[in-house]
Amino acid sequence: MTGKRDTVFRGKIISVTVESVTLPNGAQLAMEIVHHPGGAAVVALDHRERVCLLRQYRHAVGGWVWELPAGKIDHREPPLETARRELAEEAGVQADCWCTLGEIISSPGVFDERIWLFLASGLQPVDSIAEEHEVFERHWVSWSRALSWVHDGTLNDAKSMVALLRVASRLSG
Repeated sequence: MTGKRDTVFRGKIISVTVESVTLPNGAQLAMEIVHHPGGAAVVALDHRERVCLLRQYRHAVGGWVWELPAGKIDHREPPLETARRELAEEAGVQADCWCTLGEIISSPGVFDERIWLFLASGLQPVDSIAEEHEVFERHWVSWSRALSWVHDGTLNDAKSMVALLRVASRLSG
């Protein structure tokens, strides 16, 4: 149960509140919650069984990260629309076939962010322009290499790992 809620920060993407909370065990505490509009990530699998991975610069974690095309939900658009937009912008393709892979909660101890995951196939190239604040290289990597990167830690972005493993599970069974 939540009582008093004070906004302590409001930025372009996130806001932070401190909420008075009574937990199911009766304990009462003030919790800091980071509110985020959510996002979508896409496993784009082409006819040659390659997946689009981005090597993207992420200042928050100190450098380059391998990840799937993904982005935040803009203007409360449906997650699939976010996925379509990000696939075109970052992978330079559009897809004929879409399959949902469910959602993940990125860090439920402090964030309310949910990320919806999708598999896209039947790909065709489209013109794309990266947003000014994004610095990335686009790579089409074999499916087996992408999975090996999940297992050996080369790819350690959580949303990308979960999405790739969910697709692997579907493909194997």
